[in-house]
Amino acid sequence: MTTLWTRVDSPVGALLITADATGALTSVSVPGQRNGREVEASWRYEPTLFRAAEEQLDAYFAGELKDFRLPFCTAGSEFRERVWAALDSVPYGATTTYGEIAARIGAPRAAVRAVGGAIGANPLLIVRPCHRVIGANGALTGYAGGLERKVHLLTLEGCL
Repeated sequence: MTTLWTRVDSPVGALLITADATGALTSVSVPGQRNGREVEASWRYEPTLFRAAEEQLDAYFAGELKDFRLPFCTAGSEFRERVWAALDSVPYGATTTYGEIAARIGAPRAAVRAVGGAIGANPLLIVRPCHRVIGANGALTGYAGGLERKVHLLTLEGCL
């Protein structure tokens, strides 16, 4: 499988964006991200392919875009894919909890830790808004890109 990539500057650091041969995004990650990706020698640098992603990310960080309209293709277990799809339903400027995500996918309350693990493995930071998930007590718990970035994104969206 061919992996295409570029880097895009943003207020939260240089974003590494990857896509498959069809141009569907496979990851968006930040420097130092837990479970983040690093450029591999076999990948092909294709900055023009990512023009729409770059424009939408710029508009998001300018406060002008609330919903990303980008093709993506993620590879996770059926459970993770359900969790990641549930993230798409959390609107800009709102937050939800791990328990609410579990309920949305029909998982028992006891699955909250597994939901948290799936959210932490979200390969599309920012585009799939895992930063909008907070603890049941309102605490800003966990974010693969670091809590400082989570605070930045939630502040941008008016949640903090």
